[in-house]
This record gives sequence, structure tokens and C-alpha cells, in this order.
Amino acid sequence: MKMIKWIMTIAIALCTATLSSAQEAKCREIAQREYPSDRQMQEYVYKQQSAAARYMATVSDQDVKKIALREYPEDFSMQKYTYDQQSSAKRYMSTVSDSELKSISLREYPSDYTMQKYTYDQQYSAKQYMSSMPNDMAKQKARREYPNDYTMQKYTYDNMR
Repeated sequence: MKMIKWIMTIAIALCTATLSSAQEAKCREIAQREYPSDRQMQEYVYKQQSAAARYMATVSDQDVKKIALREYPEDFSMQKYTYDQQSSAKRYMSTVSDSELKSISLREYPSDYTMQKYTYDQQYSAKQYMSSMPNDMAKQKARREYPNDYTMQKYTYDNMR
């Protein structure tokens, strides 16, 4: 039994070393591709990519990680940036209070938290604007044409004036 545990420990260590070596090679490749004739910038990019690769190996939200990997499969720094942006937007969307606007955002962008946040904020602003406008013919027409989109209501309302 101890022999099996020992062999498994060695196997895991070898796999980790192989992955680490492959990741290091990928980081060097990215740096050389971005700055083929500038060793100093290659080293800077290599360190940046390596740090981002280590970061991405430790992230916990797998849904957000999938988005980052899908958008930037060949760039660890951009994966990290995308992960952080998406993760922040996901947390934000979990705190929003207007369920109607949240539903619009989710319908428009079901798998992109940053676009959900952007859409929610735009819709919120337009809804506030439309609620402050007088209830005249232009407002009624805008509501009738776009009952589920406050940004389009605002656009229509503003263009009718």
C-alpha cells in the first residue's frame, strides 16, 4: 500500500512538472511572438504571462474561467484580465435590484457577465430617464414600440422631440 502511494506521489509530481514546463514554453513562445527582436520586452512579457498562467491555474469560478479561456485561448494575460472583469461583473449582477432589467440583460447576453452588467446599467439609466419625462404622446409611442427595452424607448422619445 505504501508503495502505491509513493508511486502515485511521483506520478503527480511528474505530471505537475510536465504541465509547468509546457506552460513555461507557451509563455516564452508568446513573448517571442510579441517582441521577436527585443529581449528585454520578451523577458517582461514572459514574466507577465507566467504570473497570469499561475493565477489562472488557481481561480475558483469555472464558469467564468471557461469564458476567459474561450475568448483568449493563446494569451494568459488576457485570460486573467477577462476572468477578473467577468468575475467582477458576475458579482455585480448578483446584487442588482431591478428584476425586470436583470431579466433583459440575461436574455440579451446569457453567457457574458460584462455585457449583462453593461446592458443592465444602460437599461437602468434609460428607465430612470423615461420615468422623469412627461407622459405625453412621444413617451406613449416609445413605450408602445419598445415595451421591453428602455434604451430604445429613450432613443425613440429623444428623436421624436
